[in-house]
Amino acid sequence: MDTFGDTTDGDRPGAAAARLTGRAVTGERRRTAGLAEVVLDDGTSVMVKRGDAADAVRAEAAGLRWLTAARAVAVPAVRGADRHWLVTDLVPAGRPDVRAAERFGRELAALHAAGAPAFGAAPPGGPEAAYIGRAPMRNTPAPGADWPGWYAEYRVLPYLRRAVDEGTVRPAEAADVERVCALLPELAGPPEPPARLHGDLWNGNVLWGADGAVQLIDPAAHGGHRETDLAMLRLFGCPHLETVLAAYDGAAPLAAGWAGRVGVHQLFPLLVHAVLFGRGYAEQAVALARAALAG
Repeated sequence: MDTFGDTTDGDRPGAAAARLTGRAVTGERRRTAGLAEVVLDDGTSVMVKRGDAADAVRAEAAGLRWLTAARAVAVPAVRGADRHWLVTDLVPAGRPDVRAAERFGRELAALHAAGAPAFGAAPPGGPEAAYIGRAPMRNTPAPGADWPGWYAEYRVLPYLRRAVDEGTVRPAEAADVERVCALLPELAGPPEPPARLHGDLWNGNVLWGADGAVQLIDPAAHGGHRETDLAMLRLFGCPHLETVLAAYDGAAPLAAGWAGRVGVHQLFPLLVHAVLFGRGYAEQAVALARAALAG
């Protein structure tokens, strides 16, 4: 999901890249209104993105740096950032293959194992008022709290309430989701420590590089439950997903019954999508809630 829109201050991607990297620009190719490939005078290609929402760039830059600090899965280096612009290394595109998928599974396990101070913890230097796509997302740390209570309060219910207010979710449907939230202590599986999550791990944010490595972009990083990242990979599809999951489980075994909890973890991204994109995603979220209630 993309938080970036058109430029409004007269600055252009090439000018922003030059200002933030200190290098002259020799080429620029716009991909969208707020995304461009820029070539610097040393031959380096970078991606330049525009963020208009308050703290969107700050949140993404902090997330990329936090993921990088884990020394696990590859992440494009941040070359520069300010209030509106983010400059990162360009990832040359490759093709998904089994070897890269196996490596990615192990690296994702290592990223999660790097941990977080608490559920809801923001990356160092990142704002509490962050984003997942264009939707606001609060990174409110809950030291000592268990995951079920935090997940319900800060990841499911805020988007459910907004969807109800906007008429995307009907009150009777919302009641079923609320019942799932009340039952989360029973549905969540064994307690786990806070993991270092990418937070928006859909297929579009998983880049299969030409060098055979997977790189992750556009994080909504925070401390959370590692199964949430895995559930999002399954929700929106990922090449060689079963290979990724098997390699992950081999490196950091998942708790028994995790596959049966996927729907609970998918409530969060589905409700975000319901808020952003409408009724179809709301129906999916309600169906998953009712399946969880049915056991």
